[in-house]
Amino acid sequence: MKVEVECQKRPEKSKPRALRREGLIPAVLYGHNGTESVALTIKHKEAQILLKKAAINNTLVDLNVPDLPWNGKVIIREVQAHPWKRNIFHLSFFSPSRKSLEILIPITLVGESIGAKQGGIIEQQTTELKALCKPTNIPESIEVDITNLNLGDSFIVEQLVLPEGVEVIDDPNTNIASVVAPRKVAESTQTSDGSSETTASLE
Repeated sequence: MKVEVECQKRPEKSKPRALRREGLIPAVLYGHNGTESVALTIKHKEAQILLKKAAINNTLVDLNVPDLPWNGKVIIREVQAHPWKRNIFHLSFFSPSRKSLEILIPITLVGESIGAKQGGIIEQQTTELKALCKPTNIPESIEVDITNLNLGDSFIVEQLVLPEGVEVIDDPNTNIASVVAPRKVAESTQTSDGSSETTASLE
């Protein structure tokens, strides 16, 4: 899915609060021209739509800045927002070079494991991975097939089948998912003579 967005160059001496009152979100673009950075604005509604389509440090976005003029591929590097109101305060865009880029890739578990069919519980210890890949080759996610995991088995980073051009930089022994036995839960019941007895059930 192609993601496009347009920004404008931020007026000099403009204040972030004043911009937000006008429905504009302050933003910055860097990486497009060496160490140079450019202050931008993006309409609040467009920023909300963008963040529904694009993931931070993962999705390539076509950014157009007509009044520079400049257009090119960027990723969203940072989003500053209110912790619970989710109001957007600031966006940072980074234009990667043709070299490898460090990104975060979500992990998706697929299949039903043998161990789960036997009553085991799937525990996912890792939900995303740090990886290096070219800007034009960023996968939306990495699928982990857990079908052959038995009760007590784990799937680690070293076992991943990666897309071409993607290199994971996390520890190869990091657990991604495991099939564990159900936990025993102690239950106390009242007997006919008024005493109590404890039984164990599976959770």
